[in-house]
Amino acid sequence: MDELTSTYVTESREQLLAMEDGLLRLESDPADAENLGAIFRAAHTIKGGAGVVECQFIVGFMHKVENLLDRLRNGEIAVGGELASVLLNCCDHVGTLLDALAAGQKQVDAACKARGEALLAQLSDDLLGQLAPATAMPVEHTGEVDTAAAGGNGADAEAWHISVRFGPNVLKKGSDPLSLLDYLASLGEIVSMITVADNIPAAAAMDPECCYLGFEIRFNTRATKAEIEKVFEFVRDDCQLQILPPQAKLGEYIKLIESLPEDSLRLGEILVRSGALTQAELDAGLSRQSAEQANETTAKAPIGELLVEQKVVQKEVVEAAAGKQAAIQEKQAAESRLIRVHADKLDQLIDLVGELVIAGASANLLAQRSNQSELMETTSVLSRLVENIRDSALQLRMVQIGETFNRFNRVVRDTAHEMGKDIQLVITGGETELDKSVVEKLGDPLMHLVRNAIDHGIESVEQRAASGKPRAGKVTLNAYHDSGSIVIEVIDDGGGLSKQRIRQKAIDKGLIEATAQLSEQEIANLIFEAGFSTAEQVTNISGRGVGMDVVRRNIQSLRGTVDVTSEEGVGSTFSIRLPLTLAIIDGFLVGVAHSNFVIPLETVVECLELQGNASDSHYLNLRGEVLPYLRLRDLFEVDGEHPARENIVVIKSGGRKAGIVVDALLGEYQTVIKPLSGLFRHLRGIGGSTILGSGEVALILDVQALVARCAHGEEQRAHAGGRSTEAA
Repeated sequence: MDELTSTYVTESREQLLAMEDGLLRLESDPADAENLGAIFRAAHTIKGGAGVVECQFIVGFMHKVENLLDRLRNGEIAVGGELASVLLNCCDHVGTLLDALAAGQKQVDAACKARGEALLAQLSDDLLGQLAPATAMPVEHTGEVDTAAAGGNGADAEAWHISVRFGPNVLKKGSDPLSLLDYLASLGEIVSMITVADNIPAAAAMDPECCYLGFEIRFNTRATKAEIEKVFEFVRDDCQLQILPPQAKLGEYIKLIESLPEDSLRLGEILVRSGALTQAELDAGLSRQSAEQANETTAKAPIGELLVEQKVVQKEVVEAAAGKQAAIQEKQAAESRLIRVHADKLDQLIDLVGELVIAGASANLLAQRSNQSELMETTSVLSRLVENIRDSALQLRMVQIGETFNRFNRVVRDTAHEMGKDIQLVITGGETELDKSVVEKLGDPLMHLVRNAIDHGIESVEQRAASGKPRAGKVTLNAYHDSGSIVIEVIDDGGGLSKQRIRQKAIDKGLIEATAQLSEQEIANLIFEAGFSTAEQVTNISGRGVGMDVVRRNIQSLRGTVDVTSEEGVGSTFSIRLPLTLAIIDGFLVGVAHSNFVIPLETVVECLELQGNASDSHYLNLRGEVLPYLRLRDLFEVDGEHPARENIVVIKSGGRKAGIVVDALLGEYQTVIKPLSGLFRHLRGIGGSTILGSGEVALILDVQALVARCAHGEEQRAHAGGRSTEAA
């Protein structure tokens, strides 16, 4: 039972997200019937699963929500901002109920129960009565239908066709066909009725206590097929009855079939649940099918064909039901190919693959030292297989970031409403894949950035109109791959950052000297300092100086960086750059004296020999391009003499290039990243460590930090050169 409950909670959270996304789309497109059906199915699935795990407090709450969604789906009430807000709050409450279930609670506490009752009160008929109907209900005909004027099509489109042949013993059993027809008339309007007397025998053979009549009836009503059939309930076994709905009903039945929950249903069950077929008609069809199957000379006909042949349901409705059944079977087949795996098991697999990579590198090193060609060939094959296993194992943990992005639709909606702003969220690059362990830790930093963009970035409607901007602001979430990293951008078209205010605030707080020479990029990045805020007032959203430094710290813990570019009056872009995975990478091994370093292979552009005449400068001419560089020997204070020949590795990060001067190029190397101790968390330029096949430890370089260091050095030298020129 515990395992079943855990599975239900996990799947219900997924259904809850789908339901919430659907409700957000419903606000902008209330007429989307497919979306309404998806919302209803999600709610129905949550409620049905709660019944299976015997969680009555979820069943009771979701039953009321499902009733409302059913009325929305049937067009009885309209979607409005107030109703959408209440339903979104219901989603939040269901999440709380799922938390209580996951914690093993049999009942929710009084506060939670009170919140649920308050929400259900908002879904009461009193509130719904204040909402205008979405569509007008069909109006019963009050007069005769002029079939001649309509060319016969009007009556055919609006009227039911009832064909009834009473059995000869109806009168003997105490039933009166005339009273049944009178009762039928109470449900609607009999447009036309033709008496069929072709079963009347000759006068000599006629029995006055028998009934020989039948009727063909055109009938207008809002009653369902089951309600019409119920009129003839007491004579059902003694008559032949066929009820065909009007042509106008076909679209409604097909719509209902498409919106049915995706349960494991048979064709007949789908038709009955949609109302196009009654249970009695289905039972009669199944009985006929069984009888034909018993006859060895007759091939078994599909139940759909039999029902159409018996004229109890239209062919179009049967085809729609067959399509629904095929869709359900296809979805179940797809789901059967999926298997849920606990994240801890995946992490354990990745760890084992990492150890396998290290062991494979050791075996490869020993094979090279032995100079045995057969052994070297075998280890080469082994290395290739290990590499394939590594890639497959890492792919298991890759998830699309779009799921994380979609959660911010609700954040933007609620926060914008709270602040009285009109803001649109645009999501691009949602198909970009990222390690699941990275995605899980991105939620808080992205939340800070999005809420900050809404509060400080996007102006009020009045300010935007005064500056000639569209009244609706726009926040964009974008993701893409770049040089072996993933870049996530939070972009707003608001007022941008005031560099002058930021600089003055930093001076006031003692973060920089008044005479400090900073580039515009460096000034903008001051907002990531602890306690820094230019907000003139504190709101519920932001302005306390807490958040942006947390964003940078959380991103750095993932071996990433965060930067901001902004143009005053145009908007700002916050860029987060992260490694694709935190476990295993392809590296390029280099040596400085007796130390080894690993550069992520995706960042390596090319390798060159460093010319002697450029050894004392900090940049070189790379085919007409200025390339700043630094020496690892000087950066990490490695002892030893400079070799006669040095090499430079050209690396690229964030669109900028830099060079790293090393003693030796040792080739490609599969690298298992081992985190450094907390003692080294402030060390810039090092992203981790790894174990080589020889058992030695090599440091993994943080390319982003090194490129930024080179760029910063060039800017400082440029400023120094400018001041020297002015002094001269």
